[in-house]
Amino acid sequence: MAGDTNIRTGQCHCGAVRFEVTLSDGFNSIRRCNCSYCRMRGAIVVAAEMSGIRFLQGEDALTSYRFNTGIAQHFFCSRCGISTHLQRRSNPNLFGVNVACLDGVSPFDFAEVPVMDGVNHPNDTGGPARRAGILRFEPDD
Repeated sequence: MAGDTNIRTGQCHCGAVRFEVTLSDGFNSIRRCNCSYCRMRGAIVVAAEMSGIRFLQGEDALTSYRFNTGIAQHFFCSRCGISTHLQRRSNPNLFGVNVACLDGVSPFDFAEVPVMDGVNHPNDTGGPARRAGILRFEPDD
């Protein structure tokens, strides 16, 4: 495990929920979404297969939220409120894992993050997934 950068550990803010996750493609799948919920939540996520997440503790402390079509399921710690991961609407066989919950990783580690157009979701429009823009972080020196 120590040599595989696709395997990461993580937790919520209070530490009640701890997990190990195997990222599907490292950080190459990093993204944000501009749908109403994700816009307010502000998380940057990375992809993992449903079988790629293993809870080390606190799975019973997770609760979830669904809206609109009810397909996407957003999981968060019932104690501290931090969103740890979501089951994607575009592919319910994938999780989007909040990079801010991964040990040793910060959302500010990424200079550019693609923002996907969740307002005009491909499941609603029948068209392909579309990028809405890019979120950039430029640190002050």
